Amino acid sequence: MKKPIKILVISVLAMSVSLFVLSIGARISGIYINTTPSLPVGFYKVVDEPIASGAYVAFCPPQNAVFDMARDRSYINRGDCPGGYGLLLKRVFAQSGDRVLIDQAGIIVNGEHLPNSAQLTADADSQPLPQYRLQAVLDDSEYLLLSDVNPQSFDARYFGLITRDQIQQVVRPILTWSH
Repeated sequence: MKKPIKILVISVLAMSVSLFVLSIGARISGIYINTTPSLPVGFYKVVDEPIASGAYVAFCPPQNAVFDMARDRSYINRGDCPGGYGLLLKRVFAQSGDRVLIDQAGIIVNGEHLPNSAQLTADADSQPLPQYRLQAVLDDSEYLLLSDVNPQSFDARYFGLITRDQIQQVVRPILTWSH
């Protein structure tokens, strides 16, 4: 092996090991690294705060056909949650007592239409997307989680409500930047 190639291989290996160790350290210290366009890209820290409207949360999706499809189409990452799903980060837009309407035109919470909430009928590969419908007042264990920054996000407009037992933590952005 020529010397420059050997140095390059060693450098790449060292960088890979460093990033792996850094990601483990971040997870142990309660830091999530968001790389998806559903929320601002950056670092989010686990905080000891109640789940409230406007809060960011990390949750394990429920095991069902919609999330199987999302995992298989790579809308969501694989991970350690039941069903082989990865944890998702979303923002809370409705909780107990809130009146929610979900249809193709978008999501309305307590009479207010949420921006960027219209359903798409197909993804970027022309695959059909679920067309979830709901009209309800949320109970004590139900939450509406979605992205208000990405109109193509895979969120409540396609999978519906998430229950309290699926929410793992409340997280707060500590360093984020635009896509």
